[in-house]
Amino acid sequence: MNETSAYTSRLKAVADLGQQVWLDNLSRELITSGALAAWIADDGIQGVTSNPSIFFNAISKDPAYQAALPALRAAHADPEARFEALVLPDVQRACDLFADLYTESDGKAGFVSFEVTPRLAHDAAGTVSEAKRLWAAIARPNAMIKIPATEAGIAALEEVIFAGINVNVTLIFGPRQLAAVRAAHRRGLARRLEAKLSVQRIASVASVFISRVDAAVDALLPPSAAHLKGKAAIAQARLAWHEVQNDGGFAVFTAFGATPQWLLWASTGTKDPAMRDVTYVEELIGAGTVNTVPDATLLAFRDHGEARASLAEGVDEARGLLAQLGRHGIELDTIGNDLLGKGLTQFEQAHANLLALLA
Repeated sequence: MNETSAYTSRLKAVADLGQQVWLDNLSRELITSGALAAWIADDGIQGVTSNPSIFFNAISKDPAYQAALPALRAAHADPEARFEALVLPDVQRACDLFADLYTESDGKAGFVSFEVTPRLAHDAAGTVSEAKRLWAAIARPNAMIKIPATEAGIAALEEVIFAGINVNVTLIFGPRQLAAVRAAHRRGLARRLEAKLSVQRIASVASVFISRVDAAVDALLPPSAAHLKGKAAIAQARLAWHEVQNDGGFAVFTAFGATPQWLLWASTGTKDPAMRDVTYVEELIGAGTVNTVPDATLLAFRDHGEARASLAEGVDEARGLLAQLGRHGIELDTIGNDLLGKGLTQFEQAHANLLALLA
């Protein structure tokens, strides 16, 4: 086996285990250079996510974006309108690159996520309106609108699913938050069935953040519990996956052709330099899941990653580990609430920086 095929086999082996790998990056250069097309064709990448931080980095560095700014400033007085005019065509182009995969998978793969403005994080009605507007503006069946898992965002999720729009629910940190997201998704589908509307080809992912949970938990562990460092998020993810796998409650929707809401692992680049760089990719592989992976981590996995059905391993050990955390006074839902607030602040700041760049 030559070097290129060995690299490719590691990533495609993940797909063979039932997990989609999405690239956590989007830019005009990624599209026009052919790099995204190569990720799709050669490595089996099945989707893309974006956020304000990703676009800030792209716009600040990509000459193609810089060249377009003077005309956009003349055409649009509002920086938000400039931003959308600049990047939505790239979202559409990315959707088009995944169009064949979307069709071949019967609408279960090939998605490109674009985020509702963070300023609406606590405005349910505004989020619903914005999601509908963005969905119409992108006008691609494999677009996916990102909504934060705030109380308002979860309320909006039900309405947006009822409207038949694909949704990526982001900033999920704790089990209670995830349960609320899953319930809202089902309520939206149930309302469509009650209204005699189709539930087919309405995709949703619940984006559970990984490395930020470990960083928060590790900071609270006493020296006597150092052996638990870097393990809480994986244990929590394993139990979430096990619960989804053993939940027969979605069968009523499956009977009408609905696609289950997949668990998506976000923030999968390791933050601890002592941790193996592909830990969160290797330890979170399982059927019916998505892993969004930054470029550097994706390249590292191509080089030396191991593909195995790791989420099915050590479920009892995961329960025991979370019980140990509880004995140390660490409660994951409490940590999750704190991380949600911090995550929103980070996204709001990134969005503000992005608009300032376009002012």
